[in-house]
Amino acid sequence: MRALNGWLIAVYGFLYLPIAVLMVLSFNRSGMPTAWGGFSLEWYGRLAENPKIIGAAWNSLVVAVWATAISTILGTLLALGVERARPSAAREALLFSPMIIPDIVLAIALLSFFTLIKFTLGLRSIVMAHVVFNLAFVCAVVRARLKSYDWSLNEASRDLGATALATFLRITLPLIGPAVLAGALLAFTLSIDEFIIAYFTAGAGQSSTTLPMQIYAMIRFGVTPEINAMATVVMGVSFVMILAAQRLNKGRLPGV
Repeated sequence: MRALNGWLIAVYGFLYLPIAVLMVLSFNRSGMPTAWGGFSLEWYGRLAENPKIIGAAWNSLVVAVWATAISTILGTLLALGVERARPSAAREALLFSPMIIPDIVLAIALLSFFTLIKFTLGLRSIVMAHVVFNLAFVCAVVRARLKSYDWSLNEASRDLGATALATFLRITLPLIGPAVLAGALLAFTLSIDEFIIAYFTAGAGQSSTTLPMQIYAMIRFGVTPEINAMATVVMGVSFVMILAAQRLNKGRLPGV
């Protein structure tokens, strides 16, 4: 048992020690990225004073909010439709293919599609691309809740004279609401962190640069404590969103 616990600690250390080092160095007073020179919040202050970082953060927020809203609505409706339909292995494979296809392949495919239809690249194209990417994740989370959903409640509601819309708003949505919200939080987290698809579908110019793209542009000149601070902020937001989604899933979403 001790050997197993030791192996568990070693694995977790291998996974999370680099992240911990990055977070610690984001509070490094020294201008050197690796040499500790004392505790300081200077680099977080510089983030707030950098217009490019602020602009990129705002772009990421706009993209994440729109992509989350659209993918949550479409993913929830898709989950409801698929769950009531006859089981099909081909449909399941097609539905979850965006989760399996490598990001670089999906990014090239989306770029080719936008070029083919002559769609102007920018924040709108990033939002559309993120919806394609997030849709399957939202659908998977909501479907996990629907596995234990009692569809006889809908039938009883319809027998009592309620319309399909009223049944959905008053019966179905409140019962699957935690799963829908968990899917939305997951979609927001994936969108705020996503780099490859955004990089391929953003087009040229700072006006469509997201925060991960800005980090990539800055890191080409070397890792600095300012980059460590920015990465720490992004990880903090992602951690909070994932934790909230897990709290909502707890006890409600079997199989997730």
